[in-house]
Amino acid sequence: MTKKLASSEGAVHNYYSKDQLLHAYEQMILIRRFEEKAGQLYGMGLIGGFCHLYIGQEAVVVGLQTSLKPTDTVVTSYRDHGHMLACDMDPKGVMAELTGRAGGYSKGKGGSMHMFSREKNFFGGHGIVGAQIPIGAGMAFAHKYKQDGGVSLAYMGDGAVNQGQVYEAFNMASLWKLPVIFIVEDNQYGMGTSTKRASANVDFYRRGEPYDIPGKVVDGMDLFAVRAAGEWATDHARSGQGPVLLHIKTYRYRGHSMSDPAKYRSKEEVEEIREHHDPIEKVRQFLEANTMLDEEGFKTIDKRVKTKVQEAAEFAQTSPEPELSELYTDILIDVDA
Repeated sequence: MTKKLASSEGAVHNYYSKDQLLHAYEQMILIRRFEEKAGQLYGMGLIGGFCHLYIGQEAVVVGLQTSLKPTDTVVTSYRDHGHMLACDMDPKGVMAELTGRAGGYSKGKGGSMHMFSREKNFFGGHGIVGAQIPIGAGMAFAHKYKQDGGVSLAYMGDGAVNQGQVYEAFNMASLWKLPVIFIVEDNQYGMGTSTKRASANVDFYRRGEPYDIPGKVVDGMDLFAVRAAGEWATDHARSGQGPVLLHIKTYRYRGHSMSDPAKYRSKEEVEEIREHHDPIEKVRQFLEANTMLDEEGFKTIDKRVKTKVQEAAEFAQTSPEPELSELYTDILIDVDA
């Protein structure tokens, strides 16, 4: 059932007031410009190792994040920069981690795939395919144990859906009715292999049925559709009914990682999505059609985001490298008996 904001809140669409929608739009712009800059820095040799960009998938994380409460927690896979920014982590700290600097969220030791923020309830990107899903179930167990009313969001890609540990987590989450939302970000390619070539059944929203986990398929290129699904999922999980599974169909414009030229798909395919299904352009058109933002307003947002990203890039290049002593920190923790 669709829930609308009261008119006194300035509702312009299901679940969004004008200010909320403008903020969501700016977040999507920030994620895209940040990722474009990260791609540039990688090309300049300033970012090493793996780097998986989120360009094209912005509506997924922004739509879901705006459904959450401060007590809720998030864990995801290695395509994680967009999730960090949507969790309101500082772009400077994220970019500095990409360049391996001490000012990064993991002090320059985690890189693109492994940074965290306890303050923002973001418990990391994870480099092992599917490994974050049991962690997400564990976070949900903590919410239930503490009775804090929180829910856990556990993201995975379509390539992780066939991993055995995912289904072990499904079973335990359903058995204990844990408040967890399992999210499949289906960008249609697991590395260089299309989902249809890797999965016998691509209706991923049905993968939870053997464990009595309800599922829903969502248009991940539509911010409003994602937000509506997020509200349904969080209401379900928060009410004590157990986990849910969201199959969010989206698309990445770049290769799997920066080292992937993406020759396994045609330019026409990518351009078709860019021209007719771009998630940011859809929101822009909505704002224009409802006269909520004029050309000057769009330019103001673009300028503000450009400045923020440029400052992050400069900080990432000027922050010092970690001290050698950092090799021995964050390995073990002393716990009183």
